[in-house]
Amino acid sequence: MSAPKKQQNIVVIGGGVIGCTTAYYLTHHPQFDPSVHAVTLIEAGKLANGASGKAGGLLAAWAYPNNLAKLSFDLHDQLARDYNGTELWGYRRVRCGQLTAVASQRNDSSKLESSSYPNIDLGKWWTRDPKKSPVLPDDLDWFDYKSVQAYEEFADASSTAQVYPLQFTKSMARLAEQSGARIIMGRVEHINCCNADGASGNTSPMTSFNDLTQKKVTSVTYVDKTTLEQQTLPATIVVLAAGPWTPVLHPKVRIHPLRAHSATIKLKRPVSAYCLFSDIRLYDSQPTVTAAKSISLEIYARPNNEVYICSQGDLEIPLPPPDNTVEVSSDKCQDIINAAMSISDELRKGQVTGRRACYLPTLDIGASSDPMVGYTELAGLILATGHSCWGISNAPATGKAISELIIDGKVSCMNVASLDPRRTW
Repeated sequence: MSAPKKQQNIVVIGGGVIGCTTAYYLTHHPQFDPSVHAVTLIEAGKLANGASGKAGGLLAAWAYPNNLAKLSFDLHDQLARDYNGTELWGYRRVRCGQLTAVASQRNDSSKLESSSYPNIDLGKWWTRDPKKSPVLPDDLDWFDYKSVQAYEEFADASSTAQVYPLQFTKSMARLAEQSGARIIMGRVEHINCCNADGASGNTSPMTSFNDLTQKKVTSVTYVDKTTLEQQTLPATIVVLAAGPWTPVLHPKVRIHPLRAHSATIKLKRPVSAYCLFSDIRLYDSQPTVTAAKSISLEIYARPNNEVYICSQGDLEIPLPPPDNTVEVSSDKCQDIINAAMSISDELRKGQVTGRRACYLPTLDIGASSDPMVGYTELAGLILATGHSCWGISNAPATGKAISELIIDGKVSCMNVASLDPRRTW
């Protein structure tokens, strides 16, 4: 007769796409046993409160890092087939291209506002030599063809798709909850630990120690959002998936929160399913001015006649607490809208339905870097953060890898050595 399995209290901190997808894969692991594995997800504000509710939702098998991207793309497809993702979170295959265009500014309202702060690439901008031919595909008919200088398609529907991030994240949370996960709305104050050898029963916040190598996780202290009472939840394993807020609980993690603005426009008719990386140069209408201002946009056609548009990021405003509102620059949003409308009559005729901003958990500003997925020097603490602009795309593979790490004791679905948080410590 086998010995009874030891109880595991698994606490996931963060109700964004990484945390919710991790909770889903934990509760859907073949060896998941609710009598043994207690899964609790804690979120400070609301589910998908950050970039997980405001991002574009591009999914790409060609994203980075490679070990996450291809597996995650396939898992997204499987989730959509298993749970009717087409209806529930707008899953569909798309084509992806690079567009270069020039348009004249028509009046003062079309001018790009100047800023003393530099714009920063989000990490997925393509620097290719575009084709010399300006010919657009026949179905990419919602741009002014006279404005287009060059177009190149670099990914088709076999390797590119999209979702509505908010609906996808909430669906993962709901499916996890239906399978046994508990969701708590509250702000985590501390991850607590004690000596790993059990020599001392004293428990203290992990931030009290400089050296965590001889410590282990014991609990999580949080303030309940409804009652405002402080609570302590026992934990044998903590998954820290707090995105740009991760350093608040683990200061050793160096994340640079990058603010990114976006807008949505409702069109009068459906348009073809493309996600475009564009470089738009706007020449001032004054004849004495010859210099052009340039703006890089990501333009995603969505189902239901909606187009999502975002631009490069900035570091102008510090990251607010997770339960506070993000400051939105009306000028930056208007720059995005003006630039997109300058090369598309369909967009000019549409109705602006949203202006928003969010923070990306970026490890290296303006560069591609691998996220942190795996155990840390503190026994029982797992990091799942630093996904930058690819969090929505790479969430399923991240969640699956963590579920295997916790329940199986090792990751079998992929090689995670390059994602080990301890690799740079």
